[in-house]
Amino acid sequence: MARLDTDRIRKDFPILSTSIYGKPLVYLDNAATTQKPVQVLDTLEKYYQEYNSNVHRGVHLLSQQATAAYEQARKKVAAFIGAAESDEVIFTKGTTDGINLIASSYGRKYLQSGDSVLISAMEHHSNIVPWQMICEERGAVLKVIPMDENGVLKIDELPGLLDEKVKIVSLTYVSNSLGTVNPVHEVIKQAHAKNIPVLLDAAQAVQHFPIDVQELDVDFLVFSGHKLYGPTGIGVLYGKAGWLNDLPPYQGGGDMIKTVTFAKTVYNVLPYKFEAGTPDISGAIGLGKAVDYITELGLDAIREQEDMLVQYALSEMAAIPGIRFIGQAEKRSSVVSFLINDIHPYDLGELLDKQGIAIRTGHHCTEPVMDFFGIPGTCRASFAFYNTTEEIDFLVSGIKRAAAILQG
Repeated sequence: MARLDTDRIRKDFPILSTSIYGKPLVYLDNAATTQKPVQVLDTLEKYYQEYNSNVHRGVHLLSQQATAAYEQARKKVAAFIGAAESDEVIFTKGTTDGINLIASSYGRKYLQSGDSVLISAMEHHSNIVPWQMICEERGAVLKVIPMDENGVLKIDELPGLLDEKVKIVSLTYVSNSLGTVNPVHEVIKQAHAKNIPVLLDAAQAVQHFPIDVQELDVDFLVFSGHKLYGPTGIGVLYGKAGWLNDLPPYQGGGDMIKTVTFAKTVYNVLPYKFEAGTPDISGAIGLGKAVDYITELGLDAIREQEDMLVQYALSEMAAIPGIRFIGQAEKRSSVVSFLINDIHPYDLGELLDKQGIAIRTGHHCTEPVMDFFGIPGTCRASFAFYNTTEEIDFLVSGIKRAAAILQG
């Protein structure tokens, strides 16, 4: 497998050549959002300049061109994740929107008083709050798979948690705050043995390594375009056709209907049944181009590059005085969370910013994780294939400089 040519790749991302406070940008906040290559930027500009129009509604040429590009993007996404058919790909606003869709539609149909939903101890708020809301509405209970001090799920407790009251399991593939790669194959296997469907939050997974939804046999999978080098405001919900046909629509409006009378509405077929109103057309087309870009580079090569960066970062950062890594799973992906002595993450993050180094600080929308470790938050460096070992060296020296200032 050919190694990625990082120097050439970086030229595809204009923002990486910018400066912050007069210093070269070192962008290490990729778990929050990735930067966009010129191929995606040019695609967005071309749509608005050359064939901006609404989809599925017009017989004129612009509408036909927009519709063709929009549906071609759906086919690209379906192939990218190994879906059996493109109708199983629903365009959403993002991961959060996709989880809310399933929580609402599935919960309204299948959750009853006394039932339960099973999630994990390391979920993002977007995979906690929607389930809490529907559980409260339906009188159901939210249950949690616990984790250990390394940020690894206690998977041996799963069989005892998967009782007859559990109606769905919703789990993150990769933790956004710890980097832990969860044993999702085993979770799906155990859940399906009891006829329990599984939703995977792949927001922190789909950009780092290959995912095949048919091989996983997962029932639902969600992710966001902006973490996959595509535009913001666009995301994907994959669902097995059987489930999507069975569930009621999440929202009502244009395009999700076949016929409407004041007496009754007949809903549209998949995937349009779940895409009410004018969609993010340019976002979907831009996401399709991002998928093209990632596919050309190769996810196996991307994983190799990013694994090298994480291991280099862990090795170099381990020598920083007073460092404490939060989350030390053996199987991890592209995230390093840490603290330096008793320095508050915000203070360290601000001084790194003044050196041109962008990291994330705070609880990363995983407050229960921070509560588990007894900390207010962490500093998080997250890597993409366009990052370099030299940037990690800048990070290490930047942390040392900031710590020296903050600790006197």
